[in-house]
Amino acid sequence: MSTFTTADGTEIFYKDWGTGRPVVFSHGWPLSADAWDGQLRLVAEAGFRAVAHDRRGHGRSGQSWQGNHMDQYADDLAELLEKLDLRDAVLVGHSTGGGEVARYVGRHGTGRVAKAVLLGAVPPLMLKTDANPEGTPVEAFDDIRAGVESDRSQFYRTLSEPFYGANRPGNKVSQGKRDEFWLQGMQAGLKAAYDCVEQFSETDFTEDLKRIDVPTLIAHGDDDQIVPIAASALKTAELVKDAKLKVYPGGSHGLVGDFEQAFDADLLEFVKS
Repeated sequence: MSTFTTADGTEIFYKDWGTGRPVVFSHGWPLSADAWDGQLRLVAEAGFRAVAHDRRGHGRSGQSWQGNHMDQYADDLAELLEKLDLRDAVLVGHSTGGGEVARYVGRHGTGRVAKAVLLGAVPPLMLKTDANPEGTPVEAFDDIRAGVESDRSQFYRTLSEPFYGANRPGNKVSQGKRDEFWLQGMQAGLKAAYDCVEQFSETDFTEDLKRIDVPTLIAHGDDDQIVPIAASALKTAELVKDAKLKVYPGGSHGLVGDFEQAFDADLLEFVKS
């Protein structure tokens, strides 16, 4: 397995496929780099170097007690880019991974970055506040924490339904796809999974987004039941200077079916441009 050890002693697993210009993927909660396998293969076969890591506490990475917060996630990503000496990279983040990409730029700049892709991403702020009335009430995130704490196995099985839009009429989401979500979720440590809920829901990425000064593709399904588009992509597109917004009609939060095929085509076009 390919791993490196961070400054605080946490072992981070990563995949490194192909050669060429690097495309670096950050995954959503509570998943792992495996969630990006289709896209990793896609870009590697197109002549790019595809890299993805398991966030600390998730997948095959070390389950540190400390450091399960957005600043550390961004610093871990920075250490990965430095370890592999990746330059002129395209950073791609889904959901929580989109927050990780934004915070990376906020803390480390774009010296190693040429482009960014934010898919179904949590910025600028998921939580409903007086200043962010389109956000999600804190009670919803309290329910997520309670589910993770009490019976995370059943909670992940249940969550996979809205995650992929399997509760929508006419959906073609397979049980295998939902089982894949469950399996990756169960690889995440309880401490990391629990702590990360606060990070993806309550972190304000507004200032990070304003620091993104490279071409950025903001991609979002308009039927995203996990990260509703009104509080996320529509606002992010107004904050990022050089942003292109792509909305997928009927698209869910997780990549599946026609939504995945459409995004794959847009991703490949964007990284090639």
